[in-house]
Amino acid sequence: MNTDFLKDRVVVIMGLGVFGGGVDTAKFAARFAKKVIVTDKGDDKKLAGSIKELRQFKNIEFHIGGHQISDFTDSDIIIVNPAVDEANEYIDAAKSKNKIITSQMEIFFRLCPAKIAAITGSNGKSTTTALTAHLLKNYKNGNVWLSGNIGNRPLLETLDQIKPSDIVVLEISSFQLEQLARIKKSPCIGCITNIAPNHLDRHKTMENYCAAKENILRFQNKDDAAVLNAYDPKCIEWYEKYKNKGRKCFLFDREKLDSRLTDVFKLPGKANRENLAAAVTIAHFFGLKDEDLIDSVASFTSLPHRLQLVGTVNGVRYYNDSIATTPESTVVAIEAFSEPKILIAGGYDKGLPFDAMAKAISGKLKALILIGVTADKIEESIRKTGIVPPIHREKTFADAVSKAKELSAPGDVVLMSPACASYDMFVNFVQRGNIFADLVAKLK
Repeated sequence: MNTDFLKDRVVVIMGLGVFGGGVDTAKFAARFAKKVIVTDKGDDKKLAGSIKELRQFKNIEFHIGGHQISDFTDSDIIIVNPAVDEANEYIDAAKSKNKIITSQMEIFFRLCPAKIAAITGSNGKSTTTALTAHLLKNYKNGNVWLSGNIGNRPLLETLDQIKPSDIVVLEISSFQLEQLARIKKSPCIGCITNIAPNHLDRHKTMENYCAAKENILRFQNKDDAAVLNAYDPKCIEWYEKYKNKGRKCFLFDREKLDSRLTDVFKLPGKANRENLAAAVTIAHFFGLKDEDLIDSVASFTSLPHRLQLVGTVNGVRYYNDSIATTPESTVVAIEAFSEPKILIAGGYDKGLPFDAMAKAISGKLKALILIGVTADKIEESIRKTGIVPPIHREKTFADAVSKAKELSAPGDVVLMSPACASYDMFVNFVQRGNIFADLVAKLK
């Protein structure tokens, strides 16, 4: 592993954050660089956990509460957190001085000796990533590593342990793929679960968002493979494009799965069958057969905050789907259940429209409970359909859960699938999901 590019350098980490990526990057840089400056607009209280993990490094300085232009003009390398939009004055200043701009994912792709299977998409990518790694545990030629946006293991910290014979399964976001295009690299396996509007507050247009996602395929070579959704129009377009260029391309189809796998698969809904089809297709690429996968499929359970059953109270099942930060993902959640459904939705406004969601779920809800900044916007879209369930507006999350209990009857499903980001009321979707689970536990 050649880390000479960091030797005797002053490195700036732009964006520490609370999810662990900034901490992982700072730890890695501190091992090899002369000095590391960690800078973040957040305050000490919000970032306390992340800062605590880095206090052991004597060559790390913290510039918290705002950025300083001098940090970017006087350093050698800027490593940008993917959550930070690079269209800002600080990065512009660094570029004007010809500083090296890079990211955690770019460093990983440069240094990783193993084959990388990367999964992206608007919905289902975390489940597909975890499921792929779970199925590949039957791979006999090396170890399988699960990392990336799924957040289970630090990305750069594992580099010392990864061997050329291993497989790394990564969840990767549109923001990370934008950064990765800078070094013109794509993974050995590039899987796209589906494409729907998302992060338009950052990408501005759907065209820009799709261009970022396409980077997972754009720089592949003839020995690499694209794994794409047979039911998604954009995926089919990319399949034809890259197939015509002589690339290996595979369409995964939920209807063509071996019944031996679907019979033992525990996750509900057709979207999860699509996730399974994607994971199985990747497993096939690495030489595994359906009969090798049956036990692994049977033992896979849902990830936290993804259609996660968090409790049954008086015959009512409560599901935590806090990961649903887009209207499309909430539609998927609603369609996973045939029982009467009470939906808790609303949150931070990412600039996404709710009209298509409203049409898709109209007539499918027993009741709708709205919270957060987008409550007005969602209610307006629902009322336009003309098929309006009882709508309740609640000011707090606790009140929303209490109202759901009041409205429910045995056999119902209470689904917290917000269709929105969490930032108006919570630190992140994880906190939102955990609080929901705690509130449900108190109902018992």
